[in-house]
Amino acid sequence: MIYVFDSGPLILLFRHYYPERFPSLWERFDELIDEQVIISVKEVARELNGHGDTLTDWVKDNGDLFYAPLGNEFSFVSSIFEVQHFQALIRNQERLEGKPVADPFVIAKADAVGGCVVTSEVFKPNAAKVPNVCQHFGVESMSLEEFMESENWTF
Repeated sequence: MIYVFDSGPLILLFRHYYPERFPSLWERFDELIDEQVIISVKEVARELNGHGDTLTDWVKDNGDLFYAPLGNEFSFVSSIFEVQHFQALIRNQERLEGKPVADPFVIAKADAVGGCVVTSEVFKPNAAKVPNVCQHFGVESMSLEEFMESENWTF
């Protein structure tokens, strides 16, 4: 299984599982990155820029984790936005300020690699949330805790 990480779970990891306090967690996480079991997209790196020195430094040190979209992924992103309801993935403030929006690219990457999106968003009926979009397009998604459970992690 390939896990495609959204910004939220990476932020949660750095806020709650400090690398200095949870070294074995981070060793396992780094192993999965090295094995390309955990991947992400460039837009996630852009979203995380400036979220705190430790996280920003980690993103810079792990640049190979963040993939640029391929042509078929751009087509998938277009398919997402063809569903009018899912156009709300990009909020007006992000649109006006030109802020990065990773969600559709994360979902497209997961679809392209047959992977699973790891997100901090929760499915809500009739919402434009990552799990809703994933369900609509048949892409698997899970929370950070479900990821840890899937990998049989206990510390």
